[in-house]
Amino acid sequence: MLNDSSKKVKDITSMNEDFARWYTDVVKKAELVDYSIVRGCMVIRPYGYAIWENIQKELDRRFKELGHENVMMPMFIPESLLQKEKDHVEGFAPEVAWVTMGGNEKLQERLCVRPTSETLFCDHYKNVIESYRDLPKLYNQWCSVVRWEKTTRPFLRSLEFLWQEGHTMHETAEEALKETETMLEVYADFFENCLAIPVVRGRKTDKEKFAGAEATYTIEAMMHDGKALQSGTSHYFGDGFAKAFDITFTGRDNKPHFPHQTSWGMSTRVIGAIIMTHGDDNGLVLPPRIAPTQVIIVPVATHKEGVIEKAEELKARLSKDFRVKLDASNNSPGWKYAEYEMKGVPLRLEIGPRDIENNQCVLALRADGSKKIVSLDNLEAEVENALNEIHDILYNKALENRKEKTYSCNNLEEIVKTANEKNGFIKALWCGELACEEELKEKAGITSRCIPFGEEMEDGVCVCCGKKAKNLVYWGKAY
Repeated sequence: MLNDSSKKVKDITSMNEDFARWYTDVVKKAELVDYSIVRGCMVIRPYGYAIWENIQKELDRRFKELGHENVMMPMFIPESLLQKEKDHVEGFAPEVAWVTMGGNEKLQERLCVRPTSETLFCDHYKNVIESYRDLPKLYNQWCSVVRWEKTTRPFLRSLEFLWQEGHTMHETAEEALKETETMLEVYADFFENCLAIPVVRGRKTDKEKFAGAEATYTIEAMMHDGKALQSGTSHYFGDGFAKAFDITFTGRDNKPHFPHQTSWGMSTRVIGAIIMTHGDDNGLVLPPRIAPTQVIIVPVATHKEGVIEKAEELKARLSKDFRVKLDASNNSPGWKYAEYEMKGVPLRLEIGPRDIENNQCVLALRADGSKKIVSLDNLEAEVENALNEIHDILYNKALENRKEKTYSCNNLEEIVKTANEKNGFIKALWCGELACEEELKEKAGITSRCIPFGEEMEDGVCVCCGKKAKNLVYWGKAY
């Protein structure tokens, strides 16, 4: 809980007492969101949006380095266009919002408010792809989408949310598959090296793959409470959409061919992942590389001559390399400490008269509460080292949490017992049959998270039916 010097910020529910209430307290009191008058929608406040802007900036840079270009598609999809890919429309049908009126007139054809944009991209691609020389097409879109969810929670699940959706077309299946794998690794690298969140890379089962896809790859993160969060997905469509939309190109053999397609996306639920992975009972804990403010400067004894001036000097120095804020308000230092702990600012710099005399300052790390006294002579290097240390602390803490909450089970009885008593990843062998996957969901309340990459599977039998196992699967409860 926050200390008594923080009277402005009320206590947060302990995460061990009520994790869902703790989460709501944090997103509200850290001023990330406000609830909208529209059910299931959220107002992303400036601080929350600044986090998203930094996420967007980091991802966008990675996409462009790989040759992707940003485009913008319409937000409305005619019903006839959506119907062209049967599996795709069936997968999204329960979540689609429809526009039926334009002004005072009933529309001749309903318009879907985009839940995703595969069909729109395909309709465009058929007009701009003629030859193998036009490939690959590497497009990405930053936009909002609408999915009519029954149960909503800020960032994790809302009717409208922000995301990016990449849509690419390739000459061969091999090129498209390579793109699918490459973009999954882009997401994994971003999560681990920017957000300090370790992830499990893997392939979704057929039951859990994206509607219309031949294969879906995923990164799965574990939250503090042991539940999984699907955090980024990359899909290989083969040529199914191309055939449905009659997209062809003249190949190197002068014959017509269907291109092979991918899509991949990551959304504002990433912010929910940050909150639930790194947050604590004092509020938000932000990884330094996407924090809107990386360093908060808090002058101590501001009434003393030269303190504010020195703080401003340090801000000017550090602002060349870091995102820095100075709080020179009349609030007490204790109030400020609690306020910026609540907002998850990674590093606090304290400077007072005695520090100025000794040519030093105090650095306080939000990640573990530790403090260190450093010389002002090499402050920039000390701050950079501290921010990197904070990243490592957060990553290692999250990795340790995942290790502690990952269990191996050998039969259905063990799985049911484990799932009933605790949250976490359950590693278990599976025969590949849908019936067994559904039985695990029914009896243990868990879903398949992914078939992990890079983990050797020992010979064994399915935990449900006892037949020879085909896959090692990570199972669990998820947001």
